[in-house]
Amino acid sequence: QVQLVESGGGLVQAGGSLRLSCTASGRTFGNYAMAWFRQAPGKKREFVVSISWSGSSTAYADSVKGRFTISIVNAKNTLYLQMSSLKPEDTGLYYCAARNYMSGSSVPSDYPYWGQGTQVTVSS
Repeated sequence: QVQLVESGGGLVQAGGSLRLSCTASGRTFGNYAMAWFRQAPGKKREFVVSISWSGSSTAYADSVKGRFTISIVNAKNTLYLQMSSLKPEDTGLYYCAARNYMSGSSVPSDYPYWGQGTQVTVSS
């Protein structure tokens, strides 16, 4: 069993930056591929980025490429999402997710473990 807790969300102006964190307990990160998803009000949960359990492979949604960076510190059991050049359309509840596979996935149902989410609001 893996427990995930996100933090770092907040209100930021367009063009600004935020760094989200996701801390895991119960298992070590080294055996899990991780991902960030987000969900805006009235919309489906949307894939943002994933990372393999080795940290060597990442995949980004086209909408965030070049602006967001995922990283992982296994020794701290912590996943990060550095977000820059934020836009109002980046607003949403951001979730981290984990699955016991080598590679990540862009499909929410492929992840059995989820955090409670952290709110990101980007004002124009």
